[in-house]
Amino acid sequence: MLQVSRLVKQYKRFKAVDDLSFTISPGEIVGLLGPNGAGKTTALRCISGILRPTAGNVLINGHDVVLDQAKAKSGLAFVPEVPSLYELLTVDEHLRFVAMCFNTIDRYETLRDELLARYDLGEKRDMLVATLSKGMRQKLSVACALVHNANVLLFDEPMIGIDPAGARELRDELMRERNNGAAILISTHLLDTAEKLCDRVIIVARGHKVAEGTLQQLQHLSSREGQSLEDVFLALTEEGYAGSVVPLN
Repeated sequence: MLQVSRLVKQYKRFKAVDDLSFTISPGEIVGLLGPNGAGKTTALRCISGILRPTAGNVLINGHDVVLDQAKAKSGLAFVPEVPSLYELLTVDEHLRFVAMCFNTIDRYETLRDELLARYDLGEKRDMLVATLSKGMRQKLSVACALVHNANVLLFDEPMIGIDPAGARELRDELMRERNNGAAILISTHLLDTAEKLCDRVIIVARGHKVAEGTLQQLQHLSSREGQSLEDVFLALTEEGYAGSVVPLN
């Protein structure tokens, strides 16, 4: 389970994230949506422990990501928009290294061929990461997220740079992980993908959460009954919107 409580990230006088709270339960995919500069990536970096929050806290499976990093991160996998990979390792060495870091090398040995085939990395297993295209780097980054027993998965624009077949496989993978009990948070600008994939969405603007709920709840809040998530999103993020967050109980 992922619990974010009153998260704030401030840079001098600028608050990139301001009082953000939400919970993602096991077996749930939640979309984090917002315009450019809304604070989505900053929020994900705070949740993953890359950035230290100015205030608030993040719990991963009950462990504070700041106060108990090792236990919190043992259940976490983060796939950033721009993969940060070790370029002088081969594809196979990279996956093996990640598995060793999480003490799940036996799991990797079992899953290796399956993961390499699933993400079209089989023929590139002995190639250096430095030689991979952007799309293949993104696929490797996703594969790295699946070589340990993480049950909280964070994805920042995971479909960017992946070909249509790879994007479909990633969607199927996310559905499998959700059905296996993972709590999944996805930041994306692809609203049609979010509409089909996510159980509910969180919409942020200027660092604040402006709405949260299922598509039907957000349609009602925005007076856009029966309209697409794109129409709802534009209505809820337009300048001057003064609506309130949808209650989930």
